[in-house]
Amino acid sequence: MNIRLYNARILTMENYNIIEGEIWVQNERILYVGNGSDLESVYQKLKLQSIVWDREIDCEGNLLMPGFKDAHTHSAMTVLRSYADDMPLQDWLNKQVFPVEAKMDGKMIYHLTKLAILEYLSSGITSIFDMYLTPETIADACVDMGMRCVQVSGVNNFSQSVEMTEQMYQKLNGKHPLLSYMIGFHAEYTCSKELLQQIAGLAERYKAPVYAHISETALEVEECKKRYGMTPPVFLDSLGMFRYGGGGYHCVHMSEEDFEIFQRRNLNVVTNPGSNTKLASGIAPISEYLKRGINVAIGTDGPASNNCLDMFREMFLVTGLAKLREKDAAVVDAWEVLKMATVNGAKAMNLPDADVLAEGKLADIIMLDLHKPNMQPLHNIPKNIVYSGSKQNVKMTMIHGQILYENGNYANFIDEEAIYAKANELKEKLCYN
Repeated sequence: MNIRLYNARILTMENYNIIEGEIWVQNERILYVGNGSDLESVYQKLKLQSIVWDREIDCEGNLLMPGFKDAHTHSAMTVLRSYADDMPLQDWLNKQVFPVEAKMDGKMIYHLTKLAILEYLSSGITSIFDMYLTPETIADACVDMGMRCVQVSGVNNFSQSVEMTEQMYQKLNGKHPLLSYMIGFHAEYTCSKELLQQIAGLAERYKAPVYAHISETALEVEECKKRYGMTPPVFLDSLGMFRYGGGGYHCVHMSEEDFEIFQRRNLNVVTNPGSNTKLASGIAPISEYLKRGINVAIGTDGPASNNCLDMFREMFLVTGLAKLREKDAAVVDAWEVLKMATVNGAKAMNLPDADVLAEGKLADIIMLDLHKPNMQPLHNIPKNIVYSGSKQNVKMTMIHGQILYENGNYANFIDEEAIYAKANELKEKLCYN
């Protein structure tokens, strides 16, 4: 499809400047971004006299920007939303989460993932970095809903395997333009040393990055030190786990040596402030990561530990908690946080064509409604997004050139009521039987 979005404010995320102009989308790619003053030369470059538009959308002065990247989530945990709450992390996992997950099959996970995608779309999230149990049915749900999904394996002592990870790595990478797959494992504390060595060997074979939950709680760090005499990052690095990069989810309790490993290996940190706050895991040292030039992205974590999939709330918590932790209201500027939610997330997820709005990039675009009281006056739009923005401002979500959410409605092929009904049916089966 050819879509013209005009009369817009545009934040490309290449820099802080806001353009007043238009964006042209052709199929899944951006054809033009600019103020419209150079259109004659654009037509000459394209060797066209005109373009027949399938749709022309008057943005009415609202903001176009790259979609948010949810760089850590467990989508199908929607079934556990408001079911597994107000408990310490280990009890939350062992008494509420794991028993329900043991009953899940691929078809259930397919439907529960679709519920999460509805929330991603209404929150302006255009890419997810998902770790869960049945990669093929997750992939099917994302393709069927139009969601861009990078999956990462969650190998542990109880589910999945290194063999399955390799099979999915080969099968899902290149299967569909919306899909990719990375090597990973759940966490050091759920994997034997032998299993971790096998994962490191797999990463070596494919020269691939590795991702995992790392140093989420103080207890996790202390138990790892008791087992191996090292913190989780130091231990994992000693196995050759990060020879080709990767990163960690949470990364709350970090030592000086941990910081140095993340710098030396060029690892990514994916912070999850909503989940860390709700589970009382602690506040990540975001300011220190930024000082050291470590790439920081943002994730919601799963809907059982957050419980919502809302990047606006996460952005505010990233900066707000950092200021509280450092006792300094100047740290972790809103612009840095907005980069974490977009550009940095794309980097962590290996989505270089989905980071900014520019000619040739993927058309993963959101429109934010500036004609709302929480966005006025327009002193500073990026700061408004981080400090006062909310899901109510998401007016449109486009992924791969397809508009999936617009003015409060989903695309015609998405039946949200059927998705809600199925989720509630599965809730009864999984949680109360």
